[in-house]
Amino acid sequence: MSALTDQTPQTLINALDELLEEERSALTQGELDKLEGILARKEELFDKLNRITDLEQGALDTVHSKVTRNQALLGSAMQGIKAVATRMAELRKVRRGLEVYNRSGQRTSYTTSGSMKLEKRA
Repeated sequence: MSALTDQTPQTLINALDELLEEERSALTQGELDKLEGILARKEELFDKLNRITDLEQGALDTVHSKVTRNQALLGSAMQGIKAVATRMAELRKVRRGLEVYNRSGQRTSYTTSGSMKLEKRA
């Protein structure tokens, strides 16, 4: 992005629009490592836009819909990350052993033995 030397409201809105497209691309491509830098630039643009007192609401309609869209994408990405973390925790628990209930309702543990390596199959 340019240094934004031209600080007109429309220039800032256009820069935010481009940045929101970049954010969408990062989210849909799974490039979550790019989000931190995008967030910092987005906050800077929001701060500059908030300082403009005569900004018309209509000028922000397009970027507002993109912000809403990206928030939904970010929420989905977070759900996916949580699902992966939960699954990994379950796999770690299984590797430690198996816990079942016996006929009398008491918990019984069976420890696993052997290699803890993951076997890849084609």
